[in-house]
Amino acid sequence: MVSLDKAVIARYKHGKNIFEVLVDPEKVDAVKTGDCVDMADVLAAEEIFEDVSKGDKATEGDLMTVFSTTDVEEIASRIIKEGEVQLTTEQRRKRVEEKRKMVINQIAQIAINPKTDTPHPPARIEIAMKEAKVHIDPFKTVDVLVSETVKAIRPLIPIKIEETQIAIKIPAAYTGHVYDLKKKYKVTKEDWQGDGSYIAMLEFPAGMREDVFSFLNMMTKGEVETRIVK
Repeated sequence: MVSLDKAVIARYKHGKNIFEVLVDPEKVDAVKTGDCVDMADVLAAEEIFEDVSKGDKATEGDLMTVFSTTDVEEIASRIIKEGEVQLTTEQRRKRVEEKRKMVINQIAQIAINPKTDTPHPPARIEIAMKEAKVHIDPFKTVDVLVSETVKAIRPLIPIKIEETQIAIKIPAAYTGHVYDLKKKYKVTKEDWQGDGSYIAMLEFPAGMREDVFSFLNMMTKGEVETRIVK
């Protein structure tokens, strides 16, 4: 659990109702992208407020009306995913710079110059981003920002993203995480087997291969079956 002095407010508005929670600003990305995360580590207080500054808690009636539950962790997750996180100016600046570097590094890993079939150096990508005046939203996922950035800089430098396809089979014991998988990666084909296992075809930028395999192994404790198709 993050300490109160390091926590920031995540706020969700629904009609006239406002719901707030105190959260760790360093962990909101994991919640937004659907990663497996213990909400107890994200929250500074296991309470849903209508006004954090006054210490006013939301009523159970309002929680049931809006969220159909009074479970704090479930509601907090929705507030983070669907609401706004209130960062300080310094926190926002820091996150923007961190995201910018992550976007540059990822593009350098997954994209090539189709004229030479070689990667673009990070410095070239950074210059193109400045020329294109790319805006980095600190709460968008890196994958979304990469997609937006590539589109923005394409008129300035020749750029192409190579795609990889892999076939996977997830044992029945771990199919509860399939929703997280589908939120994170593009599933082009899928099928549920009679034994409860799940098979699918994933498509993603070639440079993300290590990240994909790491996620699949963590999700299934190493029991996933994979085959590279392309």
